[in-house]
Amino acid sequence: MSRESEWPTVDNLIALQQLVPELGEVFERRYNILKMIKNEAPVGRRFMAARLGSSERVIRGELDVLREQGLILTSSHGVRLSPQGENVLMRLQTMVREFQDFEYLERKLSQAFGVGKMIIVPGDVDSNVSGKRDLAEAAARYLKDVLKDGDILAVSGGTTMARVAEAISGQDSPKDVTVVPVRGGLGEDAKIHANSIAVTMAERLRGTYHQLHAPEDVSPCYLEQIINEPRIRQVIALGRRANVLIHGIGTAEQMARRRGFDDTSLMELIADGAVGEAFGCYFDVHGNIVRNTASVGLRLEDLERIPLVISVGGGRSKAWAVMSVLSRGYCDVCITDEGVARRLMSIKEIN
Repeated sequence: MSRESEWPTVDNLIALQQLVPELGEVFERRYNILKMIKNEAPVGRRFMAARLGSSERVIRGELDVLREQGLILTSSHGVRLSPQGENVLMRLQTMVREFQDFEYLERKLSQAFGVGKMIIVPGDVDSNVSGKRDLAEAAARYLKDVLKDGDILAVSGGTTMARVAEAISGQDSPKDVTVVPVRGGLGEDAKIHANSIAVTMAERLRGTYHQLHAPEDVSPCYLEQIINEPRIRQVIALGRRANVLIHGIGTAEQMARRRGFDDTSLMELIADGAVGEAFGCYFDVHGNIVRNTASVGLRLEDLERIPLVISVGGGRSKAWAVMSVLSRGYCDVCITDEGVARRLMSIKEIN
């Protein structure tokens, strides 16, 4: 009998969990430990205990079990996965999706919001540090799967997109991909500017890039003058011809603070019902625009002409923001996490 046939089915695991209720807790803990080791290796017990909200004693016991099974290797530098551990984790990731019935969640949410495809990764970015990397890796994998030779890829700024860019592997990349930023900079950390992310993505994809050398937010009286500058106009026009656009989803409060809103303006925005933001527009839960900022780059209406728009956002706290963007109708593929998905199911009262 092959080793593959020795793996339990999801139905068997459910039956076992009914017999041994604590099985699910042990499974989740060891799965999260393996994921953290993969993402952070080499890593120590104290670090894992702090990140996973557990005690060093519990982590030590679990590592002893994983070591006996040949799934991890230890050294003076810390713990890392063995080749067998890599293989087991890959299999477990597939089983977790089935165990949590993610296909059902994806199908129901796609139908509820009229989105072509939902991709849900396990966990919750808000409570699981490794969830941020899992979300970014899922987005990077999907992006590489859909990009074709000669495509134009438009990308927004933000911390989520910065992680997606770093997660892209240069192996088996499509050829001659051109990456363009969809917005100007917000005057914050340059690493999360759309320009910087476009450069990183182009380098990882072994393609080329263009830069949009302009601030995102400008006074309305200067906006037309800036966007009519030949180089800026050329990059914006290139973005409008994109085959694929990928952007992050931000909460209204988060994005307003990044744009320097004072407390009074922020409270007015929230009082008006704003919960999410994308492309300089603030939306209420129904996808209605509450406020639109004067900005340099692609605008919301430009998304209508782009064949594939991918929205990425995770963490239970972003559920309303994700809902607002999906309700607007400018999303073909949404990549999110279990925290958002289950809260959306509750909000929409989907069974």
